Amino acid sequence: MTARTEMTLAQRHSLSEAVTRLQRTFEGVFGTETVRRYLDDSLDKLRSAAYVGYVPLLAERFARERLIAIAKMEGSLVSDTPTVLFLCVHNAGRSQMAAGWLRHLAGERVTVLSGGSAPAETINPSAVEAMAERGIDITDQFPKPWTDETVGVADVIVTMGCGDACPVLPGKRYLDWELEDPAGQGVDAVRPIRDDIERRVRGLLRDLEVPPSDA
Repeated sequence: MTARTEMTLAQRHSLSEAVTRLQRTFEGVFGTETVRRYLDDSLDKLRSAAYVGYVPLLAERFARERLIAIAKMEGSLVSDTPTVLFLCVHNAGRSQMAAGWLRHLAGERVTVLSGGSAPAETINPSAVEAMAERGIDITDQFPKPWTDETVGVADVIVTMGCGDACPVLPGKRYLDWELEDPAGQGVDAVRPIRDDIERRVRGLLRDLEVPPSDA
């Protein structure tokens, strides 16, 4: 049984609307069947998420991210913007904080992706609180797996404790950040991890020759 058949009538309606929006976005790039296939697959990959009622919306965002990655790899979408992919185990703490910092400091000058080898159901609330203290809202983010598309399009892949589970492709620039896992820790313990990640993200921006927005 697929995730789509397990959905309520309202959720199926939301998913149909998502197909329409994605078709408009990728008109002339991907056909309807490709759009539907990636939306269904994204839905299936997120079916363990705790916020079931929002899964159609999250699946649409996930599918959009993957389709953009494919379009870039195939040359249908040309961009000089570097793409950075942050990978950890649960995509709930370290990688989400790193992605939040990079989006905050680089804006649209860097494409930011994240994923996990074994995604959690929700983002770590202590990570959310710690980032909010620095004026960065990551409440709209959600744990998701890395995919062949997101790995394939990345120029820089930053790993954080996922070990052998992290994908390794030739020709990619890899960075391994040794960071304490914030899982199960309170905000007091997460703050130093947050600040360490900020320092590392600023260093990455220097390497990419992208000045931070607060410079």
